[in-house]
Amino acid sequence: MPDWYVRNVAETEWWVNEKFGARTMLVPHGSQVGARVHVLEPGKPSTLYHRESEQEGFLVVEGECLLIVEGEERLLRRWDYFHCAPGVTHSFLGAGEGPCVMVTLGARNENGTILYARDETALRHGAGVEQDTDTPGDAYEPFPKWEAGRPAAWYSLPWNR
Repeated sequence: MPDWYVRNVAETEWWVNEKFGARTMLVPHGSQVGARVHVLEPGKPSTLYHRESEQEGFLVVEGECLLIVEGEERLLRRWDYFHCAPGVTHSFLGAGEGPCVMVTLGARNENGTILYARDETALRHGAGVEQDTDTPGDAYEPFPKWEAGRPAAWYSLPWNR
């Protein structure tokens, strides 16, 4: 892995999921910081409602999304930034008329922890788990798997205009 590199988001490998939208990773797994671009269609969650032991940040660069944080709902619009301290439970759902594009950053630590927490607000939006679990495989078992591919709204995204 080189000390530095430049990537063009439109040219990176993308992954799609009929439940959770589309995303591309900007840094390889095992890096100290996770960075990705996530595209959400209205009503689709980005992830299941969870909290991590490391801090994260989320910047909406296009469209709107609904943030579920600590059981509360908040609409985020273009250029809104959500700082997520360690231990804050959260998830996002696409909102508005078209796709939401978010840049996500998160510290990564090999000893980091995650908890998918049961929450009625998240469950109501299809972004929750029925039972708390710290095992991602268990949380995501009922849902479709990620596959290589581009977002459904690919040609309407900012980098393709």
